[in-house]
Amino acid sequence: MLDVPTAPLRLALVAEDPLARGALSRALSDQGGEVQVVATGTQVELESAEGEAPDVVLWDTGLRLPDPDTRVELPDLGAPVLALVADEAAGEVALMAGARGLLFRDVGPAPLSAALHAVARGLSVFEPALAEVRAAARIPTVTSHAAGPDSLTPREREVLALLAEGLSNKAIADRLTISEHTAKFHVNAVLAKLGVQRRTEAVVRAARLGLVTL
Repeated sequence: MLDVPTAPLRLALVAEDPLARGALSRALSDQGGEVQVVATGTQVELESAEGEAPDVVLWDTGLRLPDPDTRVELPDLGAPVLALVADEAAGEVALMAGARGLLFRDVGPAPLSAALHAVARGLSVFEPALAEVRAAARIPTVTSHAAGPDSLTPREREVLALLAEGLSNKAIADRLTISEHTAKFHVNAVLAKLGVQRRTEAVVRAARLGLVTL
């Protein structure tokens, strides 16, 4: 029986350092077409760009992140995020921000590609040396706080309807005359209550439940 070819994983690469972006992009491109880098840039550049959501986001946090008491925003590109971190402190910050996986920045291309595929499927991937960070982080999972679609507030239903139109967080904020941060908060709440990880999954589930019309 012939193997059925699978489409490459669509990746958005977020890094503030252009040298890091270039090195990661080249390394992943050499993995036999398993990963396709469809967008690359800084967090601000990619969040402000319009386009189809990737399958997974690779977030290079750089040499260091602020201490755990400092709020860091996860790259909001409509896909789960795998973070590359320099140390445990940076790992804790990235995990509290909502990263689905943590690897050290010196990870090899092959294990990195495998981890990206796992995160894209909704799994969590952690460097063994960062296991204590994972255990110590008090971050609720989607299933633990998913209250169900019936608990959507009127505002969240408005946000869901705009998600169904394919609007970005910025566009939702403009349409509802709220801040982009508030729009992101509502989007995350909608995903949690619908028990999904991605915006496209939220729209599909909402359509099946009769909450939106496609």
